[in-house]
Amino acid sequence: MQLNKTVNHVKREVGREVHSRLKSFENLSEKEWFSELCFCILTANSKAETALEIQKELGFEGFFNLPFSKLSSTIRKNKHRFHNNKARYIIEARKFKGIKKLIFESDEPREWLVENVKGLGYKEASHFLRNVGYKDYAILDRHILNVMLETGMLENKPKSLNKKIYFEIEKKFKDLAKKLCLSAAELDFYLWYTKTGKILK
Repeated sequence: MQLNKTVNHVKREVGREVHSRLKSFENLSEKEWFSELCFCILTANSKAETALEIQKELGFEGFFNLPFSKLSSTIRKNKHRFHNNKARYIIEARKFKGIKKLIFESDEPREWLVENVKGLGYKEASHFLRNVGYKDYAILDRHILNVMLETGMLENKPKSLNKKIYFEIEKKFKDLAKKLCLSAAELDFYLWYTKTGKILK
């Protein structure tokens, strides 16, 4: 399998960095959990790179305390999309400052996130959970879907990802991870790297 060879090559190249990144997700503070939630709200339909720059600039204090106008202008200044909507969603998310406890108490954390946090779909909820230490969710962004399409794992690229389609594709992704003896989180990093040449989060 060509993809198997590609993943093994990337693993040799950046495996240590990926393992370090995954390890760093395991002991985040309450404030860091909330900051990651805001980061993932920002990534919806937008570039992760600019979302990361905004997160670096604002941190927990900015996400939690800035008024709407300043939050929106900061997002816009970084050339990030939907600045007003994203600012609104972040302000609404402030009621989940204790998100770490809420997630630990949930039997279905991803479902809870999708149902309760405005601005999060299954992709963003999966991204958030990966970034706080969960390893068994697939982040089906355009880069991952393109790899799956190019390697024959998908016949067609879906026009939209409702719950049924997301879960069907995620199963294929997780089956591949299992065959390669990787967690879904680790495989995501490797496939994303094949398309971008970057290790973000």
